[in-house]
Parts: sequence; C-alpha cells; structure tokens
Amino acid sequence: MPSALLAAHPAAVRLGGFLGVFVLMALWERLAPRRRLDQPKAVRWLNNLSLIATDTLVVRLVLPGAALATALFAAEHGWGVLRLLALPAPMRLLLTLAALDLTIYLQHVLLHAVPALWRLHRVHHADLDFDVTTGVRFHPLEILLSLWIKCAAIALLGASLSAVLLFEVVLNASSMFTHGNVKLPARLEAMLRWLLVTPEMHRVHHSIETDEMNRNFGFNLSWWDRLLGTYRAATRTPQDRMAIGLTGWRDARRCDRLAGMLMMPFAADAPVAPRRTRTEHP
Repeated sequence: MPSALLAAHPAAVRLGGFLGVFVLMALWERLAPRRRLDQPKAVRWLNNLSLIATDTLVVRLVLPGAALATALFAAEHGWGVLRLLALPAPMRLLLTLAALDLTIYLQHVLLHAVPALWRLHRVHHADLDFDVTTGVRFHPLEILLSLWIKCAAIALLGASLSAVLLFEVVLNASSMFTHGNVKLPARLEAMLRWLLVTPEMHRVHHSIETDEMNRNFGFNLSWWDRLLGTYRAATRTPQDRMAIGLTGWRDARRCDRLAGMLMMPFAADAPVAPRRTRTEHP
C-alpha cells in the first residue's frame, strides 16, 4: 500500500480495514463456528459494538490522531532509535511492526499484573462468550491508556507514519481474528501458531481458570509468549466445553450490557486481578 495513500486517507484506511475484516470474520463464524454461543448474539453484538463506538468517540474527543501525530512529530525532530541505524526501508518497517507488537504484549501483561489496570482490562475478560466482537470490546480508559503507551513507543522508535498506520490496521485485524469463534483445520492451526496467534491459542487466555487466563498474552505474533515463558498450548477442558469469562461475574446484565461495561472498573464486587501461578504448561 503506497505511503501517499496511507498519509492522505488514514481514517478511510483504518475504517476500511476494520469493516473488511469484521465482515469476513462474521461470515466465517456463521459458516464454521468453533463453539456454541451461550448468550443472545444480537444483544451481545449490539452492546459490544456500542462500546467500540463509545471508544472511538472518546479518542476523537480526547486524543484525535495521536499515534499518527506522534509519528510526524518524531520525524520532524529526528527522534527515534531506528533513525540511528542505516537500514533499508523494508527492514525498518519490519522492525517497527515487531517492536510495536512486543509493546502491546508487554502492556497486556501489565494489565493483568497491576490491580488498578486490571480493573480496566476485566471489561474485556468479562464477556460471557468469545467471538469477533470480543476483539473490539475494551473500556474507553483502557483504550486511552493503550494509546499513550503506543505513542511513547512510536516516539522512542521513530516509527514512520506508514508503519504506524499499517500497525494500527494489523493490530485491529489480528484482534478480531484471534477472538474469532472460528474453526481451523488442526494441521494448519498448528503450523500458523508458530508465527501468529490463532483463535485456538488466544482462547486459552479467556478461560475462566486463572492459570490459563495468565497465559498467551500475544495479539499478533506468537513469539513473545514462547520466548518470555507465558505460552500455554491448550486448556485442561476441551475448548468447546470450557467456561469463558470471570469467576463470580456471570450476570449478563452487568457483563454484556453497555452501562455495566462502562461502570465495571468502578464496581467494588468485581473480580480482583488474577494472580500469576507457576503451573506446568500442558
């Protein structure tokens, strides 16, 4: 995709990427679902999509275009470690994408490890089902926090405008893919997960069991979980029967309704941060 197109129409590129992948995943879920959904789909989808609409509105009001603006500002001032390296453009692009993906992985680990951050992130885990809309279900405060972290990483790297926009599209697409309620051929899935996070791999992370929830933090590249010791191959209970969500937080009116999701970080009785355990990986 030419850099000029990315720079001239960033909103259109992001929206087009989102809609294209969302429709594709929704059709795939319809044709080859991995699990039976327990909650009314229309109600869940309406509320999960209403949450992403709220997120978009909040970001546009508070930090419009922050990631791209950071990339432009860094370029104008010569910031970034990548500018110190005499690398060809394709290599800089690949390094940028990998470094930003590692940033998202580390951020995800922190969201589980720090109680105050977990209060925000539990909105994502409280979903009582697991499908493409789970991949866009995040509290607005978590979205703003993630954006600040991403901007810091962009400035530190000196990421180009094109690389940042491409990463945004890839991150959005991979989040919807990894949360898809879709079935992949077993051999293909086993090969893919050596490079990419697959729905089968990430679904482990949404198990109600704490030791399983604290594994498989990656969103796009599966390397980080393998290299940093957070990889788990499978759940104890087969994935078509395992429970999704959070223990003691099973009321659909609180978990899968927009008002409940927005208030969840401030609820005193919501689940506390899951503690890391040293269980053997299956």
